[in-house]
Amino acid sequence: MAARANGETPKGRRRWRWTAVGTGVALALGAGGYALFLHARPYLHGSGCEVRTAIGKMPLELDQAANAAIIAGVAFRKQLPERAAVIAYATAIQESHLRNLAGGDRDSVGMFQQRPSQGWGTPAKLRDPVVSTSKFFDGLVKVKDYLDRDLHDAAQEVQRSADGRAYARHEPDGKTLARAFTGREPAAVRCWYPPDKKTAPRQAEALREMRRAFGGRLQPTAAEKKPAGPTPTPPDGVRVSNARTGWAVASWAVTHAQSYGLTEVRFAGKRWHADSGHDGWTTDTNAPTDRVIIR
Repeated sequence: MAARANGETPKGRRRWRWTAVGTGVALALGAGGYALFLHARPYLHGSGCEVRTAIGKMPLELDQAANAAIIAGVAFRKQLPERAAVIAYATAIQESHLRNLAGGDRDSVGMFQQRPSQGWGTPAKLRDPVVSTSKFFDGLVKVKDYLDRDLHDAAQEVQRSADGRAYARHEPDGKTLARAFTGREPAAVRCWYPPDKKTAPRQAEALREMRRAFGGRLQPTAAEKKPAGPTPTPPDGVRVSNARTGWAVASWAVTHAQSYGLTEVRFAGKRWHADSGHDGWTTDTNAPTDRVIIR
């Protein structure tokens, strides 16, 4: 059979058509698979948090991270130095792995395993992380020269545990947590959870609880102004005086997002969103530097 003028035979055309069809099918399957991946991606990582600083990184579960943020908040309220937070973190890691335990050795309860029989307070009060952290710091500041002592020595003066030397091994982790949660390093805390773990939004309650930890110096800010009417504009965050406070607040919000149904935190050119929490903080040029937006 003579060849066509353009040099293409019927067999060649058929081969080209099948190649084109195969390529189209492959592209369709690839696009479908990618779309399926994007849909499934928020579920693949499960739930968790990560602290990443210049001196180290730590994986945490959501409750551990929330407790760590509370420790930083109470330190802020009491206007304590970062070293106090380091001591508190090392102590809580040793006593409970940063968990709010219902029980422990003898009658010990809570994150610091404080004992009601030794005058720390009622079990119900000691199960409140804000209260138990406040009591720990109240004891720590009474220790003479606690900032200059070895960590395990200062912690033992407060805790009176069986072996105070055990606190020393957690000092590196305590320093890592303190750098992140007290805001020394920006955007150092990220948390994530799958869509089916979302909870109903309770923003107002979250802001009240945040201020209970951080204190009244955190003033709520109103969202964009609405036309005059009987319904007041709800707060959408808190005003902060400096970047370090802002990042401590932002870290609290991210670690408590799942509990209070928060979906977005914005501060200092960065944004965290619940739908992409595992990606951490992304660029947001409109995020303010004088307030932390929490929605």
